[in-house]
Amino acid sequence: MKEFKENKKGKVSMGQAFRTIIWPRRNLVFIGLILIAISRGASLVLPLQSKVLLDEVIPNEDYEQLKMLLLLVGGAILVQAVTSFLLTRILSVQAQYLISELRAQVQKKVLSLPIRFFDNTKSGSLVSRIMTDVEGVRNLIGTGLVQMVGGTITAVISLVLLINISPSMTLFVLAPISIFGIVALKAFKYIRPIFRKRRVINAEVTGRLTETLAGVRVIKAFNAEEQENQSFEEGVNRLYQNVKKSLTATAVMTSSSAFLLGIASTGIMGIGGYKIMLGELTVGDFLSFTLLLGFMIAPIVQMSNIGSQLTEALAGLDRTEELMNMTPEEEEGDRHLELQGWKGDVKFDKVSFEYEENKEVLHEVSFEAPSGSVTALVGSSGSGKSTIAGLVATFLNPKSGTITIDGQDLSKVKLGSYRRNLGVVLQDEFLFEGTIRQNILFPRPNATEEQLQQAVLAAYVNEFTDRFEDGLDTLIGERGVKLSGGQRQRIAIARAILADPKIIILDEATSNLDNESEALIQKSLNELMKGRTTFVIAHRLSTIKKADQILVIEDGRIAERGNHNQLLAAEGRYYDLYTYQARI
Repeated sequence: MKEFKENKKGKVSMGQAFRTIIWPRRNLVFIGLILIAISRGASLVLPLQSKVLLDEVIPNEDYEQLKMLLLLVGGAILVQAVTSFLLTRILSVQAQYLISELRAQVQKKVLSLPIRFFDNTKSGSLVSRIMTDVEGVRNLIGTGLVQMVGGTITAVISLVLLINISPSMTLFVLAPISIFGIVALKAFKYIRPIFRKRRVINAEVTGRLTETLAGVRVIKAFNAEEQENQSFEEGVNRLYQNVKKSLTATAVMTSSSAFLLGIASTGIMGIGGYKIMLGELTVGDFLSFTLLLGFMIAPIVQMSNIGSQLTEALAGLDRTEELMNMTPEEEEGDRHLELQGWKGDVKFDKVSFEYEENKEVLHEVSFEAPSGSVTALVGSSGSGKSTIAGLVATFLNPKSGTITIDGQDLSKVKLGSYRRNLGVVLQDEFLFEGTIRQNILFPRPNATEEQLQQAVLAAYVNEFTDRFEDGLDTLIGERGVKLSGGQRQRIAIARAILADPKIIILDEATSNLDNESEALIQKSLNELMKGRTTFVIAHRLSTIKKADQILVIEDGRIAERGNHNQLLAAEGRYYDLYTYQARI
C-alpha cells in the first residue's frame, strides 16, 4: 500500500494495483494461472472428442476407441474438478489473508493520524472504510482475476480451433462479440464512479447508525425514535438508488450479451445447417464448433461479471488510498528528539492557536509550569482552558509560538517518547467494553498484581468493587454503562495512577463525583500529583486551592495569574468566580 503515495490523482489504476497487490504475490498467482490453464485445457477435451465420436467411432462401430474416448473425457473432468479445488484453496484463502492484512494496515494508519482528523470524521464511517472498502481486493488476488486471464486463454484457443473448423462461421460470430465488448467497456467506465459513491454513502449510513446505537438513551429520553428512523431510511434509500444505477448498467451488459450472442447462435445454426447439406461440414464438425463456440463465449460473458467485480475493487482501493496518503501526526514537522531522563518542566512562549483559519482561540499565551508543580486553569466555558490542555497533551499543535519540555521544543520531540510519560483524565472519560481490571491495566498490560492493587486503593476503586460479586473482573458494558459516573471516573484515575506519568492533565477529573466521592478522590489525586507536573481544569474552584499557580483564562488570554490567596486578595475575575460559587 505504500506505493499508493505515488499517485495523487485519487484513482488507483489497474497497473498500480498490479504492482502493489498482485506482483508481491506473483508466485501464488503464477501457480493459479498454471492450474487454470490445465483446467481450461482439460475442458476442451469434450468438444474435440465429440467430433471423433460422431465422425469416427459411431460410423465405424469402434468399441475399443469408444472406451478410450470415455476414459479420456472422464479423466479430463477429474482434472477439472481437482484444479478447481486447488484454485479455491490456494487463491481464495490467500485473498482472505490479504484482506485481513490490508485491514490491519489501514487501521494502523488511521490510529497514526492526528486528533483533528477524528474530530472531523465519524467513527462509523471509519469502521466502514477499514472493514468494507478493502474487501474487493479478493477479486484481484483471488479467483476473479485468474479466471479472467484463464477465460482469455480459453477464448483465444477456442477461437483458433473455430477458425480451423470454419473461418466464415467464425468471422460471422466475431461481429456481435465485438459490439458486446464495446458496450461492456463503456459500462465499466460508467459503473466505477457509482461504486465509489456507494462506498461513501455506505460509510455515511454506517456512521449515522453507529451514532444512533451509541446515543440510544438520548434518543429514547427525547422520544426521537421517529426522526432517527427517518434519517436512517433516507440514507438506506440513497444507497438503494446507487445500487439501482449499477444494476441498470449491469442489466444492459447482460441483456446485450444475451441478444447479440443469441443472434450469433441463430446465424451459426443456419450457416452450419446449410454447409452440412452442401457436404462442406460434417455433423461432428458442427457439434465441435457449437461446443467450442460456447467455450469462447462463456468466458467473455463471465468477464463482464468479473470486470464489474474488479471495478468495484478499484473503487474501494481509491478510498483506501486516500487514507494511506494522509500524513501521520508523527511525521508532521521535524520530530526527531527522543526525551530521556526528563523532569517535566513545561513552558508556553507566546503560543497562539486556531481551529479555523483567522479565528484564533488562544492569543500569545505565555507561562511556565515547573517540574512537580500544579497549574490550575479556570475561566468561563469556551475561554481556551481545554485548548491549552490539548496543546500540552500534543493533541493540538500551536499556530505560532513555542511550547518546550525541559527546554526542548515540543514540536521537535517524538510523540511516542513524550506520551509514554503523559497521563490524561478527561471530563467524559472513555472506558472500553470488558472488565474493570482490563480498563485499569490498559496503559500497562504487564503490570504486576501488586501495582494494580496499589492503583485500585489509591483511587478508591475498591470502595465499590468490593461490593461486586466478581470484583475487578466485573463486566462494565460498552463505555462502562453499567457503572455510575463517579465509578467510571475513579477507574479512569486508577488507570492514570498505574501509568505513572511525569505530566498529568486532569480535565474536570472530579466533575462526576458526589461530595463524598470527591473527598476520597481528592486524597488520591494529591498522592498522584506529588513530584509530577500537573495541569488541572476545574469549574469547582474549591478543588484547586492548593495549586502552585492558577491561570484565569478569558477570551484566549491569561487575565490573571497567582495562587489562591493572591488572586482572592486581588479581587479580580477569580475573586468574582470564587465568591459566586461560595454563595451557591
